[in-house]
Amino acid sequence: MSLFNTLVYYWREAFTSIARNSWLSLACVGTVAVSLMVLGCSVLLALNAAALAAELESAVEIRAFLKDDLAPDELRRWQKEVAEWPEVSTVQYVSKSQALEEMKQKFADRREILQGLEENNPLPAMLRVKTHRADQVAGVAGRLAAFPGVEEVNYGRGLVEKLVQVVRWIRLFGLGLVVALAAAAVFLVSTNIRLSVFARRREIGIMVFLGATSWFVRLPFLLEGMLLGLAGAAIAAGAVYLGYRQLLAALQTAMPFVQLVTDWRLIYQILGGMVGAGVLLGSLGSVISLRRFLKV
Repeated sequence: MSLFNTLVYYWREAFTSIARNSWLSLACVGTVAVSLMVLGCSVLLALNAAALAAELESAVEIRAFLKDDLAPDELRRWQKEVAEWPEVSTVQYVSKSQALEEMKQKFADRREILQGLEENNPLPAMLRVKTHRADQVAGVAGRLAAFPGVEEVNYGRGLVEKLVQVVRWIRLFGLGLVVALAAAAVFLVSTNIRLSVFARRREIGIMVFLGATSWFVRLPFLLEGMLLGLAGAAIAAGAVYLGYRQLLAALQTAMPFVQLVTDWRLIYQILGGMVGAGVLLGSLGSVISLRRFLKV
């Protein structure tokens, strides 16, 4: 048998097996599609949760209030040193007058409580320091507090630690959910291939008796699993794509302050990854089932 005829045989057998067990194949494609749909939604949820966590982390800042007698040269030297710390992303100096202007903007509707502060400004100058990650805040705040020219350091002690825990749990939950659903998809494909092997057990026995090689018997089932995974993944990717577009449009109208991830290049990569994952999971399910239930 030529290579072309062999390949035609493999694909024909795979499609024939799917058509022969049409209801079972349809159920398998549906369950794989649902599993990968939930998987895709979970990835998008984890992506948006990570973006929200990163946004919250970027909003965390350390305020180092400076003593009034701190020399300008000492301040510039110290500010340059802090900016070179590997944990620090930005350092901003806020003078006493700038701090007062910010307070005026914050309490614009209650200006009477700020009357007289221009002549005798009690607000201290400060450094606003941001770190790359929220879990670095406490360490940097401790180092800032050790400088002689610092009166007090404020960074929301307690709140930052809780934020770090929430971010960690969000990421762990997303990862755990993705792993669990991937395992479920493999199990479903494996079950379908096992049933296909059982339905064709007599035909397989005859092929082996006539001298068919192990891969000659196995490859159509492997292709069948890949096709089932591909079909389910394509349905899931299309549904996730349409659903996410509808969600973005609805949120822009109803809740424009809620910002979801809109990097479509990244989203297309996720959808492509879903299709690839469907083929991979289908292949993996086939391999597991064939190793356990097809002894040739």
